[in-house]
Amino acid sequence: MSESKVRKINHIALAVNSLSEAENLYVNVLGFEVEHREVIEDQGVKTSMLLSREGETSIELLEPLDGSSPISEFLLKRGEGIHHICFEVENIENYLEHMKLLDIELIDESPRIGAYGATVAFIHPKSMNGVLVELAEIPKEKT
Repeated sequence: MSESKVRKINHIALAVNSLSEAENLYVNVLGFEVEHREVIEDQGVKTSMLLSREGETSIELLEPLDGSSPISEFLLKRGEGIHHICFEVENIENYLEHMKLLDIELIDESPRIGAYGATVAFIHPKSMNGVLVELAEIPKEKT
């Protein structure tokens, strides 16, 4: 797996009931700035990417579009809080193939397009010490 390496933590994602209320909290209390907002219909979420003023820390807020969204189910079961950790990787396809060889349980056998144009895949929490992990390969122009 020498071609594929974790570059860094890309973001920590939080499931929230209200994107606007959560944005206000993180902007006014912790000084984050709203970098980008997006609706991802096929995943049933509204997202907001917040960036620390120094640009070193990103938090993604996730609000369900409706009751059928996986985020809606998460909020019903667990309430607001950390949903997943996203690691930025190079060559996500190699990463997934390596994980399959190690019998890591994947939610996404193949990468898909996620928020902000990234190619993403999720690893099941059963294989990652109870943590939902997202792998993201960021388009070259955004790195």
